[in-house]
Amino acid sequence: MRKREYGNTGIQLSVIGFGGILVMNETTRDSRLAVSKAVDAGINYFDVAPNYGNAQEMLGPALQQYRKDVFLACKTQLRSGDQAESDLIESFRLLKTDWFDLYQLHAVATREDVEQILAPGGALETLDKAKKEGKVRHLGFSAHSEEAAIALLDAYDFDSILFPVNWVTWYAGDFGKKVLPLAREKHAAILALKALAKHAVPEGHNGPVEKAWYWPVESYEEALTGLRFTLGMEGVTAAVSPGDPRLFEWIIRAEQEYDPLTPGEQTQLEKEAAKYGLIFDAHQSQW
Repeated sequence: MRKREYGNTGIQLSVIGFGGILVMNETTRDSRLAVSKAVDAGINYFDVAPNYGNAQEMLGPALQQYRKDVFLACKTQLRSGDQAESDLIESFRLLKTDWFDLYQLHAVATREDVEQILAPGGALETLDKAKKEGKVRHLGFSAHSEEAAIALLDAYDFDSILFPVNWVTWYAGDFGKKVLPLAREKHAAILALKALAKHAVPEGHNGPVEKAWYWPVESYEEALTGLRFTLGMEGVTAAVSPGDPRLFEWIIRAEQEYDPLTPGEQTQLEKEAAKYGLIFDAHQSQW
């Protein structure tokens, strides 16, 4: 599997990351098989969070034999320093490790989130201390709000961002067009979410995939197109996989066939994006 440098660190990450939701609510056996399959495919980047049900509990034992050879990213959605520290300690226990390669502020969305994180005694103060102590080697955040991402990038030198990079939202909603250039300017690695998302789930309907709150691609060809867009964006290091096993199979296969979109294909996608309802829209912020 292709690898790309994580920022300017010299660390080489697989261009596909293992989304921890893949092992949420799975058996011990199936969790081990999923991790083994990922490692065999060349994946060395694993991402998980306390909010993903029992994913940490399942991933920890499955990943233990590979721990020294992989880049493990975890998160906290708690905003005070004391709460974030408790989350960190519990994640160490569940994931059977004593360090994280990357620790991220999870799902930062509102002005209040940002203010609490940055305040004295807030989560960032505690996580910065953990980084200096070597408990976490890099710091980042995940966000589905451009305004929140910009505010955090302006406030601290994060090593990376975890952010949606998706062709529909890019072309139809302009989502990400302010954040990605700023991340590159700040020398923050870009880790991509939602490469295989297609549109929002229509109101009153259930989505086709249990472990996704959006409507994903519906064919391998669509998955390949989505990944080609995401990995073709300047500065993107890796795309984190969806939590559905079939989509995981597709994204691994698509990496093997990856090549950047041609200008003509980009123009066609821009036209096609208008057909779909948006998951995120830079022009409809609630910030």
